[in-house]
Amino acid sequence: MRYKFYTTSKKAWDGMLEGISGATESIYLEMYIFLDDTKATHNFLGMLKAKAEAGLEVVIIVDAFGSHDLKSSSVAELKKAGVEFIFFSHLLRRTHRKILIIDDKIAFIGGVNIEEKTRDWRDLSIRLKGKIITPIIKSFAYGYKMAGGKKASILKYNNISLTKKIKSWFVDNWSNNQHSYYLDSYYRTKIIEAQKLIQIATPYLIPPRWLLALLDDAVRRGVKVEIIMPDNTDVGILDRINHLNAYRLTGLGANCYFMKTMNHAKLMLVDDDEGVIGSQNFDFLSFGINAEAGIFFRQKDIVNSLKHLLEKWKSDSRLQVATKGQKFSWQDKVVIFFLKFAYHIF
Repeated sequence: MRYKFYTTSKKAWDGMLEGISGATESIYLEMYIFLDDTKATHNFLGMLKAKAEAGLEVVIIVDAFGSHDLKSSSVAELKKAGVEFIFFSHLLRRTHRKILIIDDKIAFIGGVNIEEKTRDWRDLSIRLKGKIITPIIKSFAYGYKMAGGKKASILKYNNISLTKKIKSWFVDNWSNNQHSYYLDSYYRTKIIEAQKLIQIATPYLIPPRWLLALLDDAVRRGVKVEIIMPDNTDVGILDRINHLNAYRLTGLGANCYFMKTMNHAKLMLVDDDEGVIGSQNFDFLSFGINAEAGIFFRQKDIVNSLKHLLEKWKSDSRLQVATKGQKFSWQDKVVIFFLKFAYHIF
């Protein structure tokens, strides 16, 4: 598997536009937030429109909620150029995935959205080439079908037979996925099997109860657990929840780090031996409701690169200290009161 990492939104946009500009046959894009406010420097809409007008098959799936600020005039312009543009609109589920596939040969996966406010965020996206592209295309085709897509040229990918790879593979949480490559199952298995170290980067720390229980079990059997998150996110109420959960996890024995800058990356490394990156936050939405996508890997060079990145992020962070008998403010008590109904750690 050939790969390249991008560690900010802007760097990922540069790589994505470079890939799109070189496309000769097809461009498939699935995105949670896809807006038209980056066009001054990163004109995704203009380039996608030009590629469709040049005769390429261009298909765009965006989440109806995440991309609700996308101008209807921009959508109409893309459709007029020949782009098949679909809003993923399900009552209780969102597509939180960030996937770009070019000519069935190159794919981008990670946490990077296309929105101006995220330009300077730290984030994580990976550019992939090789056989790993096949399961990514198959997953995109299934998502396309779920969103209402009808093109036989894309739906045919649902029938692809997959050959398992040992060192890297694609994981998602579509219902048609093999159980061992289902996102929730992957996290459960790897946390249970961890022997020495679990390192997690996430912007939002709101895990479901089973995930918290597994981390507690890991700490109790001597596994070091490290969680890195931003001190201030883009959602004020989530800052308080992050800090409350970090306090509780620190009390269980985990090490929680708060970064000075916004970090939107989603990453887990286990025992310096294996890892997974993708669109999944460490929250109950990613592990219970939203459609997500990621890539897991065992190649030493990839693991070492991400290990180095995590250490760099830790050096730019402060370590949460658990204080016995800590008293919560009345605002925190109100937040905890309402969270108790749906979030059992409280």
